[in-house]
Amino acid sequence: MKTPLLAFNDKGIYCKQADVYLDPWRPVKNAIITHGHADHSRWGNQNYITHNTNVPIIRHRLGEINVTGKEWNETFVINNVKFSLHPAGHIFGSAQVRVEHLGEVWVFTGDYKTEDDGISVPYEVVKCHTFITENTFGLPAFKWTPQAEVMTDVNNWWAENRAEGKTSILFGYSLGKAQRLLKYLDTNNGTIFTHGAIENMTNVIRPMVDFPPTTLVTRETKKEELLGNIVLAPPSAHGSTWIRKMTPFVTGSASGWMAFRGARRRRAVDKGFVLSDHCDWYSLLDSIKATGAEKIICTHGYSDIFSKYLREIGYDARTEKTQYEGDDGETAEVELIEKES
Repeated sequence: MKTPLLAFNDKGIYCKQADVYLDPWRPVKNAIITHGHADHSRWGNQNYITHNTNVPIIRHRLGEINVTGKEWNETFVINNVKFSLHPAGHIFGSAQVRVEHLGEVWVFTGDYKTEDDGISVPYEVVKCHTFITENTFGLPAFKWTPQAEVMTDVNNWWAENRAEGKTSILFGYSLGKAQRLLKYLDTNNGTIFTHGAIENMTNVIRPMVDFPPTTLVTRETKKEELLGNIVLAPPSAHGSTWIRKMTPFVTGSASGWMAFRGARRRRAVDKGFVLSDHCDWYSLLDSIKATGAEKIICTHGYSDIFSKYLREIGYDARTEKTQYEGDDGETAEVELIEKES
């Protein structure tokens, strides 16, 4: 039986011919990293390879690591296996990995989205024989509203809260979602304040992306300074002592999970905005078709449902277990939804 070019084992996605892992979840010698989220870029590997724009991000998160940066579409060869990185559009610096050996081409997407967010390099279709795709939102119920419409809703919400003399607190993950929100917040509404985790990560990316100015919330920040303005904070800050001094405030959360009825209640926020850094059902299908791949491997998310549908429409599709779960708490949210349905 032919050995697959990429195999799934207890450490990650392994290319035996090159002795390289893609986004390993246990420490290995050589790792190619798709992006900076903690479930895909973990500490402890001896050697890291990633896109140049992701180098400062993973160094910020992992410390002094031995990392080599590559350009988009730059081919690098390891033991006769050709690798290259291609834009995934998921977050700033995110990449797909193309692997070629003896005329066979596989593509590992990592996490990806096809909508151009104006921050990440837009997703690029990469032709291949086998396509390894995430399925975080692999249900027909997920169909995203265009980003511009969502951000209009966010800015209108902020303006309404300002008119009522309340502080707007908007939750989004510190890497990816927070910068996407920040990029399109309307500073005519007021000042953008940030939690330290978001401020620090944004400062890593700011030399490469034009963001509006932000003001860090500190112990010296007075409640009166925040009134009518907006605070960007990670979900972990919700319900913390850090947030209590901001009353009166209104909370909002930006996530793909807000498309589900009850998600806002589960997260105990006043307003939900459906904004995801992953593909919806329809863009997953469009992406797969565009690659020309005959074999599809479905990973984290609704992989069983999605792969079953792919088989029904003629693809050679199967699932593989990984330890990717997304830093927005996708796995936990899926479990809650499935328990309640």
